[in-house]
Amino acid sequence: MTTYEAAIVDVDGTIVRGNELIPGATDGLTALDAAGCDRLLFSNNPTRGSDHYGERLEPHGIVVDPSSVLTSATVTAEYLASTHAADRVFLVGGSRLEAILEDAGVTLTDDPESADVVLGSFTTGFSYGTLWESLRAFDDGAPFYGTDPDVTIPTDEGLIPGSGAILAAMEAVAGREPDAILGKPSTVAAEAALGRLETDPARTLVVGDRLDTDVALGERAGMETAVVLTGVTDRETLASSPIEPDHVLESLAEVETLL
Repeated sequence: MTTYEAAIVDVDGTIVRGNELIPGATDGLTALDAAGCDRLLFSNNPTRGSDHYGERLEPHGIVVDPSSVLTSATVTAEYLASTHAADRVFLVGGSRLEAILEDAGVTLTDDPESADVVLGSFTTGFSYGTLWESLRAFDDGAPFYGTDPDVTIPTDEGLIPGSGAILAAMEAVAGREPDAILGKPSTVAAEAALGRLETDPARTLVVGDRLDTDVALGERAGMETAVVLTGVTDRETLASSPIEPDHVLESLAEVETLL
């Protein structure tokens, strides 16, 4: 048994990198299960819903219940469906996010002139034309949200630009920051995770590879934090960052030392 009731575990850079399983990840997840620690996977990937991670991790022998998975896409969809139920959302994002939003009952519009809300996210189709349309959507002071702040995304081929890079361009033309970024490390994300786990923040461990999302999420919500060095964070980054995790692990395999 462990003093932790639950753990929020990042996916990309913590469990997998691209399609490859990170060595020791399965051992870490097994250790959490053996300690009686409830587990919630939380990815800032805005292109995937909860079902995806069961399919993605099953070939590696990791069983995942979709109800124990959150993504920035699902958190964003739930938030907009709840707070902007009657509004039309202009989306700068991919088709997968579009489907997740529509499944949650969010009304989307392709017409920037009729937008009540603007949502920025990751899309490989981002262009000058997209940026111009988002500028038009901002004209009447529409609320501005982002799915996640990740400037880069780790893949098998290395880092690629993420939602944060696109949001930076949208911020520049809007002349203002988003009203909220809904994925990690936001309060919205923390409340969604704790609500799913029904656990005390003080007895919840957050494990991930990003200081500014995973560790910051836990820090803001009063959870204990651990960063793994298998993703975007290395010891040089740790030394220069104002965000300090409670624990530093070479990989998820070392989570057993905290239990």
